[in-house]
Amino acid sequence: MTTMMISNLPRDLLEEIISRVPFKSMKAVRLTCKTWKTLAKSKVTTPTREGETMTIMVLPQKLYLMSSVVDFDASIQIQGQISFLEKQVTISRIRHYEGLLLCILKDKTRVVVWNPYWGQTRWINLRYSHSPHGHDRFSYALGYEDKESCRSFKLLRFLDYFYHADGFFWYEIYDFDSGLWTTLDVTPYWGIYCSSGSVSIKGKAYWNAKKRSLKSRTDYIICFDFTRERFGPLLPMPSSVKDRYIYVTLSCVKEENIAALFQHHEPYDYEFEIWITTKIEVEMVSWIKFLRMDRSPKIGRPYSLFIDVEKKVFMSSCRKCLNENDSYYPVKTSISIIGEAGYLKNFDVGEHLDIHCNQDDIVCVPYVPSLVQIKKHARGNRIEQISLENRRFDQNKLRLTSLEKSRSKMIYG
Repeated sequence: MTTMMISNLPRDLLEEIISRVPFKSMKAVRLTCKTWKTLAKSKVTTPTREGETMTIMVLPQKLYLMSSVVDFDASIQIQGQISFLEKQVTISRIRHYEGLLLCILKDKTRVVVWNPYWGQTRWINLRYSHSPHGHDRFSYALGYEDKESCRSFKLLRFLDYFYHADGFFWYEIYDFDSGLWTTLDVTPYWGIYCSSGSVSIKGKAYWNAKKRSLKSRTDYIICFDFTRERFGPLLPMPSSVKDRYIYVTLSCVKEENIAALFQHHEPYDYEFEIWITTKIEVEMVSWIKFLRMDRSPKIGRPYSLFIDVEKKVFMSSCRKCLNENDSYYPVKTSISIIGEAGYLKNFDVGEHLDIHCNQDDIVCVPYVPSLVQIKKHARGNRIEQISLENRRFDQNKLRLTSLEKSRSKMIYG
């Protein structure tokens, strides 16, 4: 009688077993054999304690898994560094979309959609790389169309120079089923800054937005519906915050609603408010105030949020100068747990970084594991891009190249 060894199990079954191992036991798993080490290093497990939140943190050249308890007895623990699929790639930005991570790479010729729970990926080649001064100027969002048997994922990518007199915009979408890019017929009357990250609810993406005017403010949000491949109308922010705050940070609440943190731009004015939607759709929104802080506690500008509605507590990640009186001093990554009555607990979790480090290089996103399977592109059934789409792509590329040359000539002579 032949004895079945666990190392001889089918790979998909072995992956599922390892994905359910607590992170604190992963070291023992990795020491078992080379195969287990490879599988374990790209897995993210589910929380093991009640009330625990898992977070993925990106620092330049590094990717970490962090567990936290967002409460008035808050705690944060770095569980370990995650290797990114055994590939030599560097991540510049990460967006979390209902359990999947969209990773924007320093490579700038491709992006990857990653399910850390299963260790599955979908690598997507970009048709055109545009990185003036070394920064990718395109915005990205991941969403899906619900079909009878599964979710059909799509990637939206766009560039919009609405803030320049010689404005230019380019909207395109990638279909996971066909593996093709399509230029969208969009004439935006809104503006979305390239640094404004999207949030996702039920397969739809939302951004901070403004009317297409240099004098207007980001007093709106806007939704992209991946089923219709269309943007909805501008949806209003709460009326009481208009013209009072300049920074807006969006976050998801239980993947059902959106939270918006409003903050002043003055460096030592720490007043802020958080509002949460009670209903959010493509064409309508309603808001309720969640929390307001006046002057204290002092936090930097947040780049991500996690909110516990029941406990009236939230967690934010931000960069802070080591010397508050010198804005050109090196910075550090900080996590703050903030609640009512001025409650504040800070955790310094990142190494000291140069002040010139791009804020997109430092990201901290709450992560909820997903059982969704990422469909791999069928390599043997390649579909040719239609000639009309090729012409649209060539025209946009030529226009953008010409625009950049004109602007460079004006600036540098």
